[in-house]
Amino acid sequence: MHGPRRAFPRFGRGRVGPEPRSVQITTERLAPGMYVLFGEGGNIGLAVGPDAVFVVDDQFAPLTPKILAAIATITDKPVRFLVNTHWHFDHSGGNENMAKAGALPVVTFNDVLTFHLNGGEITAIHLAAAHTDGDAAIYFRGPNVVHMGDVYVRYGFPFIGLSSGGSLSGMITAVDMMFGIINDSTKIIPGHGKVANRANLRAYRDVLATIHERVRKQAAAGASLDRIIASKPTREFDATWAGFIKADDFVRFAYAGVPHR
Repeated sequence: MHGPRRAFPRFGRGRVGPEPRSVQITTERLAPGMYVLFGEGGNIGLAVGPDAVFVVDDQFAPLTPKILAAIATITDKPVRFLVNTHWHFDHSGGNENMAKAGALPVVTFNDVLTFHLNGGEITAIHLAAAHTDGDAAIYFRGPNVVHMGDVYVRYGFPFIGLSSGGSLSGMITAVDMMFGIINDSTKIIPGHGKVANRANLRAYRDVLATIHERVRKQAAAGASLDRIIASKPTREFDATWAGFIKADDFVRFAYAGVPHR
């Protein structure tokens, strides 16, 4: 089976990450005490309150000083809690540095884990066999913000880690699960790209489901991967969605996860 050669947009697969001097960390306030940080790598969620500073994902290790400097413009409190949406190094590369700066070790969990912090609830939800086999969404109930990691991205067709247990059907199931948690007012932090809302997530889900069903039907009828690719099951989405992940590669992701002869 063939697949994309790259795992992360713009910066390859290495642990080292980008040249820090060229990266700017910017912040956006989503609600009182709730922020998102953008840089080079996965988006960072930041919750600030009287109890502690809670961070979701931390990009690459060389960027930690800039990330901490950006956080320092918002609060003088140290980072005390860190949760990763998944293990890819554009989301977790700064873990060791954050631990040295005082963040507690990352906690593992099976299904759901709830933190009672800063007068509210923060819930980590396991999303099985989606982008990888170990994804989590982090929902901040009070500000009504959720960080979905790379289960939801806004760079086009999503990368799916087939070799680490991911699947397109799992991505769709994970998104459907989140619809039972969020509402029309929820602000969604994607793994990459601009902050989104429920309608944006619905459009994303519909694209994934449409392509998955087309590939599933053809595979069930005995069509080969090459034949399915030639049929262009992504055709009406390619102009907008094909980019980092090419259309043919996304069809390969879909095909890998459906029964075929």
